[in-house]
Amino acid sequence: MKWLDEAVAAGHVTVAGHPSRIAVIDALRADRAGPVSLRLLRLSSADAPFTRRAALDLLSCAEAGSPWPEAAAAALARLADPDDEVRRRAAHLVVRAGGRDAGLRALGELTDPVVRTVLADHLQGSLAHLGEDPLPSVRFLARLEALRVAPVRQWPPLDGALLADAGAAAIHLDGVGGRWGRVLCGLGRERHVHALTARLLRDPVTRDIGAGLAREACHTWRAAPVALLPLLVRHCGPDVSPAMAEALTTASVSRAAMRAHGALFATVAVTPYPRPRHLFGSSSPPQGPVYDSATAAAILRAKPVDTGRLRHAPELFGALLDAGPLSFRQAAQLYNLTFKRPGRLQAVCAPLWLRHAGPTAAPRVLALMTPHLDAYGIGEYYAEGLARMGRRALPALPSLTALIERRTRIPVNDSTRDGETMLDESLLAAALAARRAILADAAPRLPPPTPERA
Repeated sequence: MKWLDEAVAAGHVTVAGHPSRIAVIDALRADRAGPVSLRLLRLSSADAPFTRRAALDLLSCAEAGSPWPEAAAAALARLADPDDEVRRRAAHLVVRAGGRDAGLRALGELTDPVVRTVLADHLQGSLAHLGEDPLPSVRFLARLEALRVAPVRQWPPLDGALLADAGAAAIHLDGVGGRWGRVLCGLGRERHVHALTARLLRDPVTRDIGAGLAREACHTWRAAPVALLPLLVRHCGPDVSPAMAEALTTASVSRAAMRAHGALFATVAVTPYPRPRHLFGSSSPPQGPVYDSATAAAILRAKPVDTGRLRHAPELFGALLDAGPLSFRQAAQLYNLTFKRPGRLQAVCAPLWLRHAGPTAAPRVLALMTPHLDAYGIGEYYAEGLARMGRRALPALPSLTALIERRTRIPVNDSTRDGETMLDESLLAAALAARRAILADAAPRLPPPTPERA
């Protein structure tokens, strides 16, 4: 096990994705009684705190499908460790390796607030009976758990108890505002979140909790940044705390909030969320090459009929359609690009198919496009496609309007919550641009003015 000792001592096993960490975790999951597991159990009581932390952290990475008494015993032995981080990791491992009963037993026997808070945090789903616990952080988690499933009539007393404990709970519990916000957002309590945020921000003791709550609201509801950005600016003070800076940056993702309060936001020393470059869309149309019909036809002749990819498809087929009808082979290529699979090519080729096939194809093309308007990564292409269709896309307006008028963010997938919020903002902007383009094209044309007679 020399290699394992060296990897722990060098810190390699603490680096996500490092080969030594991957090797250790694979060995743990393959055999809990193997040499790697046994060595880590011994290292959990090593002299160096760094080694103890690494060993407990790695032991927690083993599969948690069944109890692991040896790991639970090693973790219990470290719950009184002089190092805070060792105790935190040990508390996590007690619950992971020993299960609910072992965690609740330790929670009832110990008095260390750090350990008890971590135990409670990992016992969520089993805390409802601890609403009167002597430690504020444990009480707060227990009441959050109760609030999540409580009937409406029980909300006011739980709200009051949570508010009373929030400041003290934050001493030992990280992310109080975000945790509280996720529960309230899950219950759909938008107005209450705004009022509660304002109250928390007014008190310096709970200001960072209010910032965390505001950030969660901005991640959940589209209207929250407009309502909360002025409050955040007003209460951030000359020195902006990290929690306030994060909340302000999140609120700056909202285009509506920045339109309404951009000048106010500029008065604080916080960097707004970076705007991605437009890849497409009415606000920044792509500038592809210009083809004549002969060149476009030659390029398409070199492609198979069932081609699944075609760079510059809009320019190629656009040149051919401008010159006249497509040949049978060209139409088959465009059909395959349009109807075979969803994605960017389908979105940009569908309006071209409508140009080729005529108005009778509109219902089929729209039925192809509208289900993907809120799709992560491709929804904006479909909105842009509808915009290009103009008045022929009028039947798609209900789908666009539903996307535009939803109060909550569209569920998407990104590495950060701010990134997911930005993706919703981009989908919303694309839908708004598409609706404007469709309505503008559908507006009745005014007849030219009659010249006045002399």
